[in-house]
Amino acid sequence: MPKTSARLLALLSLLQTRRDWPGSLLAERLDISLRTVRRDVDRLRELGYPIAAAKGPEGGYRLGAGTDLPPLLFDDEQAIALTLALQVAATSPASGHAEAAARALHTIRQVMPARLRNRIDPLRVTAVAQPTTRPAAAVDGGKLLALSAAAHSHETLRLDYGAEDPDRPPRRVEPHHVVTSNGRWYLVAFDLDRQDWRVFRADRITLRTPNGPRFSPRQLPGGDVAAFVTSRFRGSTDTTGAWPCTGTVVLGVDAAALAPYVHDGVLEELGPGRCRLTLGSWSWTALAAAIARFDADITVVGPPELTHAFAHLAQRLARTTGPTT
Repeated sequence: MPKTSARLLALLSLLQTRRDWPGSLLAERLDISLRTVRRDVDRLRELGYPIAAAKGPEGGYRLGAGTDLPPLLFDDEQAIALTLALQVAATSPASGHAEAAARALHTIRQVMPARLRNRIDPLRVTAVAQPTTRPAAAVDGGKLLALSAAAHSHETLRLDYGAEDPDRPPRRVEPHHVVTSNGRWYLVAFDLDRQDWRVFRADRITLRTPNGPRFSPRQLPGGDVAAFVTSRFRGSTDTTGAWPCTGTVVLGVDAAALAPYVHDGVLEELGPGRCRLTLGSWSWTALAAAIARFDADITVVGPPELTHAFAHLAQRLARTTGPTT
């Protein structure tokens, strides 16, 4: 059995990973008895951690929110992920939280053990917005929180969009999701006055108070927020929809390595050394050549025209290596 201090840290780490933990499952994961689980929970409560207990034969436990913030526990990988996320936020002025993220990053670094600080210090991540015709406008963090809170609680929003006009009645929308794309923040919502789904730029929204009544969430067309937003941007420079030929491939390279060079496509991280790219071009052969320039293993997802274009491109390139006349 591990020492008490190590066991308490392991118990606290488990309690932070999910909402409810049956006592028997905690005992199994920690290789201790139910009685020891109960004693350790009591010790954590004495240290200020608000842990609620559920009644039952074996009982259950939940780590709740208290009036004071007790010490948090992160494993190494969580600390690295948190550092990366804060660095992105700190270098994204449009988020409205850049300064706060920078301060939070400094605070977290100060309390890290030396071994972990030495791993994290070399990490330098900067969020770079893709080129646009005009710079992205900063969005107040309070507005983003208000939009997200309304979407979470299913409260109708009353808002002005564009230039404020006190004589114009507010638009009434059912907020669904807050998303970011190409350096800008957007609200996906169902417009009650137009009876259709809309994507609103957050920097152009002026909220009116109070919010409207609660609503029953509608099913977003297609069910996927990212795909829906992308489809609404087609025909602009934000996506690949303006091109007559569009295809999708899986590339054997990290998405982070390609991100600086993909300005009009959709790039998705699939894991270490793999990413999915959707790109457009004026012809299938030109599209195959554009993808081949990334110097990575390629698996075509579709459509078949892209597969044929790669074969045609390979034959054309093979002829260039033959004898010249």
